[in-house]
Amino acid sequence: MGLERPKTVTGRFFEDFRLGETLVHATPRTITAGDVSLYGALYGSRFAVQSAETFARAIGYPEAPVDDLLAFHVVFGKTVPDISLNAVANLGYAACRFLAPVYPGDTLRATSEVIGLKENSNRQTGVVYVRSQGFNQAGRLALDYVRWVMVRKRDAAAPAPAAHVPDLPDAVAPDALGAGCPTIDAAAYDFTLSGSPYRWSDYASGERIDHVDGVAVEEAEHQIATRLYQNTAKVHFNLFSESQGRFGKRLIYGGHVISLARALSFNGLANAFHVAAINGGRHVAPLFAGDTVFAWSEVLEAAALPGRVDVGALRLRTIATKNRPCGDFPLRQGDGYEPGVVLDLDYWALLPR
Repeated sequence: MGLERPKTVTGRFFEDFRLGETLVHATPRTITAGDVSLYGALYGSRFAVQSAETFARAIGYPEAPVDDLLAFHVVFGKTVPDISLNAVANLGYAACRFLAPVYPGDTLRATSEVIGLKENSNRQTGVVYVRSQGFNQAGRLALDYVRWVMVRKRDAAAPAPAAHVPDLPDAVAPDALGAGCPTIDAAAYDFTLSGSPYRWSDYASGERIDHVDGVAVEEAEHQIATRLYQNTAKVHFNLFSESQGRFGKRLIYGGHVISLARALSFNGLANAFHVAAINGGRHVAPLFAGDTVFAWSEVLEAAALPGRVDVGALRLRTIATKNRPCGDFPLRQGDGYEPGVVLDLDYWALLPR
């Protein structure tokens, strides 16, 4: 008797969060060449700098860096057990900056600060805002971003903390970009090997690009991907519980959609080799296994970076759809989005000048 003290955890619910608290997340993660290969197998990304050691070294990298979104997902995954294990859905992102390149062999760890809380009117859930940071083994800050997530309450009658929604910037300023990209030798950048002749100056604000291709999402793929990031959110894995929920099946991790859209964007943006920042993002609608993802992008802005003549930045808005080709650039409908739109992502990418 008395030996049944639980040693397992059930995750935090909305009423467990406190404004201003800092969470130190468990299990640092060393990213290996195997992780990089598996990420490539899952999404088929073809950006030359991340694909070829020879290409990366020729332009000034010490070796081929890890795909920026792989690093993002690994840091994100570290935060899930403490923030979104009991999430209904991840809702959006803001003020995300990639501040140092990540290479195979680097170890990432993460912390998060709770910067906002707001109970929903149904009193069943609330929205938690966190600023998460990923550090490498030397303590250098590699990634800094804000996200907000809808989390279930343990007890609908539990009192909610006073609502506080943080004031977030619409976009990362151009003078805050570039820390995650070393100075490159633009003259050594091979536009034949990269797969496209178009550099930063060839794009103009207002230009729209249909990325043409579509890729179906398989049940096994999205679960392998989410496990790769050690993301333990129940909605992605537990078919027993999710079959009794709102959709009757497992949700696909929103980051999986982002990586698919980024990989598809190679067709039209092959030289946008580095994601420098994510200004904002919304998961507009859920995605499920069996759906086919398409994407298109609009150039919102072209910006020169202070003190740099090797690369320039494009602010891109990439829209991903399910079961809806994007030749006519589907986006808004009334106050919402056209049916089929699943992702609206606003980010900065760097291209050679």
